[in-house]
Amino acid sequence: MGALLNSSLLHRLHRATQIAGDRFAKELRDKDLTIRQIVVLSAIAANQSASQTAIVEVTGVDRSTLADIVKRLMMRGYLSRRRSKLDARAYAVELTDEGRRTLQAALPVLQRVEADLLASLPARKREELADLLDGLINRNARDAYRP
Repeated sequence: MGALLNSSLLHRLHRATQIAGDRFAKELRDKDLTIRQIVVLSAIAANQSASQTAIVEVTGVDRSTLADIVKRLMMRGYLSRRRSKLDARAYAVELTDEGRRTLQAALPVLQRVEADLLASLPARKREELADLLDGLINRNARDAYRP
């Protein structure tokens, strides 16, 4: 059983994500935001008035999770949502002024936590890690949510 924990790629990816998320939450404790929520806020900032479907495509967050994140961020006053002018069935999502301020405050924290995590690796391995993760994501993302 112990050998699986030491050799499982899925377990190691999960643990790395847990550690990163815990460090980020500790640093940003006054805002009570997750990395995924910051990613969604950032995607919306870059794609103002985009539909939730477009945000799913940009972030890779599945539809139901994104809908929950949008709902939570709206309740906190970080997002507003309205029917899309292009498609009455879709919602366009926008950052509020409070959402913009929150994102601006969180991004330096995210960068600091990432830099701290990467500092535990030799400099030559940091870019290699990013490239390997990009390759894993790019080659597998399109199949991730297919039944």
